[in-house]
Amino acid sequence: MSYVPFIPENAPFNAGQRLWLNGFLAGLFAAGEQADAATKQPPGRPGASVLILFGSQTGTAEKLARQVAKEAKTRGSGARVMDAAAHSTLDWKAEKNLLVVTSTYGDGDMPDNAQDFWNWLQTDAAAAMAHLNYSVLALGDNSYEHFCAAGKKIDTRLEQLGAKRIHPLVDCDLDYEARAKAWMGGALSALLVAEISTQTAEVAEPASAAGNLGGEYSKTNPFPARLLANRLLNGEGSEKETRHFEIALEGSGLNYEAGDALGVWPANCPALVNEVLNALGADGEEAVPVNGHDLPLRKALSECYDITRPAPELLQNIAAHNAALRELLAPERKDELRTWLRGREVIDLLREAPAARFVPAEFVALLKKLAPRLYSISSSPKAHAGQVHLTVNIVRYNAHGRARKGVTSTFLADRATERTPVPVFVQPSHGFRLPAEGDIPIILVGPGTGVAPFRAFLHERRATGAKGRNWLLFGEQRAATDFYYRDELERMLADGHLTKLSTAFSRDQAEKIYVQHRMIEHAAELWTWLREGAHFYVCGDASRMAKDVDAALHKVIETAGGLGADGAEEFVRKLKAEKRYQRDVY
Repeated sequence: MSYVPFIPENAPFNAGQRLWLNGFLAGLFAAGEQADAATKQPPGRPGASVLILFGSQTGTAEKLARQVAKEAKTRGSGARVMDAAAHSTLDWKAEKNLLVVTSTYGDGDMPDNAQDFWNWLQTDAAAAMAHLNYSVLALGDNSYEHFCAAGKKIDTRLEQLGAKRIHPLVDCDLDYEARAKAWMGGALSALLVAEISTQTAEVAEPASAAGNLGGEYSKTNPFPARLLANRLLNGEGSEKETRHFEIALEGSGLNYEAGDALGVWPANCPALVNEVLNALGADGEEAVPVNGHDLPLRKALSECYDITRPAPELLQNIAAHNAALRELLAPERKDELRTWLRGREVIDLLREAPAARFVPAEFVALLKKLAPRLYSISSSPKAHAGQVHLTVNIVRYNAHGRARKGVTSTFLADRATERTPVPVFVQPSHGFRLPAEGDIPIILVGPGTGVAPFRAFLHERRATGAKGRNWLLFGEQRAATDFYYRDELERMLADGHLTKLSTAFSRDQAEKIYVQHRMIEHAAELWTWLREGAHFYVCGDASRMAKDVDAALHKVIETAGGLGADGAEEFVRKLKAEKRYQRDVY
């Protein structure tokens, strides 16, 4: 029997490092096994053939899936990358190896393109997957209660169906690169070591994904952009602070399309960095390791680590000096822990456990890595060449006796200037696009900052001379103070570019009115647009708004369309399959 080397649990590495090293060792072992077996196999015999299925809301999971395919090819394996929405086109009995890369959105929901796949997994037909070897990479954001729930559900269901998990599920937070790379190496090595299949296939990679859309600049090498404009969109007396930002891209080689997102790498608030340093009793000049290099502690806390959301490792460490927190970490009290953590930051934990003492290098190892924030782009490159625009809610609130700030939003609002580089990259959103034919009508539902990509869509349609009808449903708190881009939207309405503008200002009357209520009010007209081929788009909050809008859409089709509940469900399913129902939700 062959022995696969591994890093033991008691080795001096954290979980992420151990995972990466185990994947690396498995890869070395597989390479050695292949070399030993080369003389016993026919020349040119390929490695295992693998199907890589992605569920993606913003494009990150799709990008990773294609990276897995490229890595598989370098290892001599055949690979095919497929959208989870295309699952029904597959002959599952002919498949042998499956790798799933999926994100989670909202309150533990499947990405839009993976929902039908998930529904199908609950049927008897999914028994055809019982013979598969599989592994799952789950992407998420652990600030949400149901972290990586979509990937975990798929992983569990495949096991229930009888499929063989050949490599453990790996869940990734926003700083996913290292864990994703470790999973990639481990999963592919497991396939090769097992020598499961000798069939191979080429990666079918569309031309749009073949090149580097952002030139030499990317998430790991962001472009130091220049801020051109920072304008408040709210009127006096508003309860919100929403800003319009314009950022120069000249010289970056970055290209984007209407519907894409812009990633912004922030720096932490200097005042908060000082508070953390004071709590640690540090002067900020202490050297700490960051990605294989030593940096001064102050710089590391400013630019590399999240000093707002406490990581589980820090909670465990602080709990040794805080009995109340130690009790809250019991598994059965996770809801109470979530409530207790709401509004608390790293500085609060340090102050609530003054007996805790940290060596700087040990302290940073207990923190999350600082992650970029993705914002829906609110401009069209055809209308604003060399620029990208953002529409951002600035997060400020008070909790536990202290003022709190959103990391990226206040970086843009307060600290970014024309002389302060704003590190950015483009995040393509392949599943959120205008119809290719300009004469197709579109319905845009974008309350609050959800209007951002629809401003881009409207500018794009004007720049390209598209003649299709445009209907925007926009909502916020008050018309007098929170009607973002009012002047330009009303000009579009006046000149006919915007066919219909429906607004819902929740605080302008006793009973709150939201965009979903306007949909019901205009049900007959909305149904007519859909029946005539309109594409339906939603952008904004996933946890409540998107679900309420989806329910309203079903209601419109059920009643105005006369299709009943089952008919409405089928109609919406077809809308999604035809890419006529697209969502950019977060």
